Amino acid sequence: MRTIDHTTNGKSSQSLHVMAAENDVAKNRRQMKADREYPILVHSHLRWDWVWQRPQQFLSRLSKNHPILFVEEPWYLGHLNDTTEIAIAQQEKFPNITVVRPHFPEAWREDAARVDAERRKVVEDLLAGPLGETFFEPVQWFYDPMAVTAFAGQMNEIANVYDCMDQLSQFRGAPAELVRRERILLELADVVFAGGPKIHQAKVLHNENCHSYGCGVEIAHFGKARLEETPIPADLAHLQGPVLGFFGCVDERMDYDLLAKMADAHPEWQVVVVGPVIKVDPAQFPQRENLHWVGGRQYEELPSYVKAFDVCLMPFAINEATEFINPTKALEYMATGRPIVSTAIEDVILQFSDVVAVSHSHEEFISYCERAVSSPDTEAIQLGLELTKLNSWDAIVERLEQHISDVLEPVETAETVAA
Repeated sequence: MRTIDHTTNGKSSQSLHVMAAENDVAKNRRQMKADREYPILVHSHLRWDWVWQRPQQFLSRLSKNHPILFVEEPWYLGHLNDTTEIAIAQQEKFPNITVVRPHFPEAWREDAARVDAERRKVVEDLLAGPLGETFFEPVQWFYDPMAVTAFAGQMNEIANVYDCMDQLSQFRGAPAELVRRERILLELADVVFAGGPKIHQAKVLHNENCHSYGCGVEIAHFGKARLEETPIPADLAHLQGPVLGFFGCVDERMDYDLLAKMADAHPEWQVVVVGPVIKVDPAQFPQRENLHWVGGRQYEELPSYVKAFDVCLMPFAINEATEFINPTKALEYMATGRPIVSTAIEDVILQFSDVVAVSHSHEEFISYCERAVSSPDTEAIQLGLELTKLNSWDAIVERLEQHISDVLEPVETAETVAA
């Protein structure tokens, strides 16, 4: 029972007691969920079977304790005639994860109200069936701020989590509405996880329960690049001379002029780019005999590719799209035991400047690469290996779960007294 001034805001004693009772019920419901394997309903702008990165690293681990319904943002397909199609896939490696992929007609893309309504209907229809029992009273987990108006407060959720891994509004092709919807999501989220120090500084202004969790790493996986028995892939095995390589998304965040200058400055180097091409035209890529655009490869293959590298590269452009990035590959590179050279990404400077050679010009970048090729900094490499031990994905996910438990467990306050 709460002891409250009965004249507060003009509310009656009876109404205040009703409100207190309702709050107690809500707290008890959240506490019950905190004590068991609560389900997680994810809304993501990224595809589950695309590049294996932060969402997959987090959620594959969370799925050990929680059933997960991973709902992708709609695909817009021109051949559909005013109908919605839904693909549902259970993940063989992670049986506790169900992926939902809605396909909407292209004509709906600009009709925000219709898209919101249809996104919610897709999930509501699924939960009206057998999945409803499993995903009753979920924790909603947002990667996609555009989903907030369709789902927040609509799914009988016990909490809302925003995992803000990027400043999406600054990416090429971002919808104008995204800024407004992200502000809504920040204000209503029970807890926010920011993808690095700089983005945390921006988001904590709008949600005080915001925590910075940047890169993690699977040490054993990327450590395979240091093993003698790990094979170098056939498409790199023939390369002669030092190999300087990058893996990751090939998009507007990459400094293509820098790659061309590297290849021109050292024809004896082999500059290798491994990764899927996103939102940029490959026909515009610089072409050199010693500059190799390998294309996308599976996550499982990456240690073999890095084994061919003498130097690992983070050749990011300094532009709006990279202002807030916290490259996951930094720690992954460290686990391979290779020297690392990066452009001046702020989160790299803040976190890894003792390990990564950070350049502030094209000429400096090339100079650092020359030094890494001729005389790798063994102390920095060893420090990087030690740093990976403190930043495993498993350890990060354990901390994320604790933050959610803190949200779900009722907090006793001075207002609460024994009846």
